[in-house]
Amino acid sequence: MGAHRGAPGRGIGTRVKAVTSTARAAHSDTGEAAIEAPASTATDTAAGAPSRPARLAARVRPYAPDALVILVFLALAGYVTHGLWPDPASRVMGLNPEDQVLYEWFLAADTKFLFGDLSLLTDRLNAPEGVNLLANTTVIALGTLFTPVTLIFGVPVTFALIAGGNLAGTAVAWYFLYTRVLGARRFAAAVGGGLCGFGPGIISQNNSHLHMTAQWLVPVMVWLVVRMARAADPDDVASRRKVITSGLWLAVTVAVQVFIGEEVLFLTAFTLAIMAIAYAVTRRKWARRVAPGFLRGLGVTAATAAVLLVYPLWFQFAGPQSVPNGVFSPHYFSADLASWTAISPLSIAGSDASKKLSTGAAEYNTFLGWPLLLVAVVYLIWQIRRPVVIACAVAGVLMAWLSLGPDLVLNGKRHDIHGPYSVLVGLPIVDGALPMRFALALLPLVATVLVLAIDKAVRDSSWTIRLVVPGAILAALLPIFPAPLPTAERPALPQFISGGHWRECVQPGGVLVPVPLPTPPQPWAMRWAAAADAEFGMPEGFFIGPYGSRGKASMGTFKRPTSRLLEQVAKDGGVPAIGPDQLREAKEDVTFWGASCVVLVDAPHRDDLRATLNALYGPGTQVADAWIWKV
Repeated sequence: MGAHRGAPGRGIGTRVKAVTSTARAAHSDTGEAAIEAPASTATDTAAGAPSRPARLAARVRPYAPDALVILVFLALAGYVTHGLWPDPASRVMGLNPEDQVLYEWFLAADTKFLFGDLSLLTDRLNAPEGVNLLANTTVIALGTLFTPVTLIFGVPVTFALIAGGNLAGTAVAWYFLYTRVLGARRFAAAVGGGLCGFGPGIISQNNSHLHMTAQWLVPVMVWLVVRMARAADPDDVASRRKVITSGLWLAVTVAVQVFIGEEVLFLTAFTLAIMAIAYAVTRRKWARRVAPGFLRGLGVTAATAAVLLVYPLWFQFAGPQSVPNGVFSPHYFSADLASWTAISPLSIAGSDASKKLSTGAAEYNTFLGWPLLLVAVVYLIWQIRRPVVIACAVAGVLMAWLSLGPDLVLNGKRHDIHGPYSVLVGLPIVDGALPMRFALALLPLVATVLVLAIDKAVRDSSWTIRLVVPGAILAALLPIFPAPLPTAERPALPQFISGGHWRECVQPGGVLVPVPLPTPPQPWAMRWAAAADAEFGMPEGFFIGPYGSRGKASMGTFKRPTSRLLEQVAKDGGVPAIGPDQLREAKEDVTFWGASCVVLVDAPHRDDLRATLNALYGPGTQVADAWIWKV
């Protein structure tokens, strides 16, 4: 991007005509504003100088188009997620409700950080061993930021706001990167920002994967890298300070992104590294000139980030309940080659027939559709002499290739053709990123090519080019325009929870045992704790922990004997024989969990479960709509 040095304000606003000789505010490359004009006096007014409201309007007017673009993106985010409104507590993402339960629990648990509980090992799930928050896809920074919303309005409202806000925020951030850094016209930037924030992959991930859709810091990181490269020119002594400040701010941004979504950070760093190498090859003289300063800036970033993240990363990879590997198989989560030309089922022109080309509704990452791919290739060739376009092309091809995973899959059939990802299998950190998610990098890469194409076209003297190029791009984007995400009715919370009756059963900070206990396929009882702002803990649950073979990663944990017994009753019904062994195990299990009480609300075969619990723990007590056994 170093070839496009448009001033930060280029393309921003109309030219405000001066009606007096007062100075007009302007922005230098360092962002410092010029000296403002003095306040008007009675003499000025008498002489016909503009009033204060008129001067204010003149200053605001250039930014009105930016505000309009932001409003459009907010409206589009509301349209996509409108199924959760107006009452998020009664609605749930219909295609991935299990993960929504998980993220709502994360958001509830994250409220503890705002009140000084900075522990990265929570005891509110998988009691008594707990859960390593950084070994899971937590969104600690978002949960902490939205704590007031969670405590006042409830965690479903927080989830809905973040789900929509991530889409709009990502689009807005890329829009400003394209206008301020790339110097693109607003229309071109709006098209590119819209693709980055509302493309098929990110819409698909918005089915409860908050850590993947929170990409609004990615353009900030790109801007800081570009700023560092531009300032690293040894001929510009005055800008050397920018190299240091860019490195420092990049380290801070990276640290924040770690507490939002590390997978996005990994994909961003991987893509930027490829682009930087490709860009440097195309501009070798420039690269040799700026390399020393740029590397110094990266050194500042690495050193600062190491200081900020040394403990969190140690805790994630070597702390309690850490895991040594990724929990998902790269062979299963590999993109189907045929999916690249397919239209996502979540787009207005999509169909259910293409669902078979992915592992699920939350992973339509490669579904760009043949019209967009065709247009992108045509305009890439049209601009192939531009270094930034070459860098986007190289990074795009490699990231798309990596998304295919270790072995080629075509129309659901696996072939004995190995891809470059096969050499990455098993590598620490890398195996935590699913292969098919490498395709998410294609959205901003393709968007950048399209932004440059539109911007080049609208500056052309030929009306044909000025109409055909944007028209073709908009026509290619139309089939993948997002449809509203499907939602479903959310079961009402038990009155035992919503009415605060749980406090009669367990003190805040204690352990409550729901029946049946939550598991990765059936995490519904975790909604109880989320609704209570994680004030109480519970055994087992939906999380990533070290319970696989030889301490490797697993989803959830081992079931205790009593948990297994109750799960069987909930599944098949009937009251099992309860003898001395079962009574002993029931006592040992509640002691191991550190539980205060066992709770049965509405569950399959409820009467059989109640009879079983009576046999294990004695007669229960009814509180609101629940039966409880204080143990």
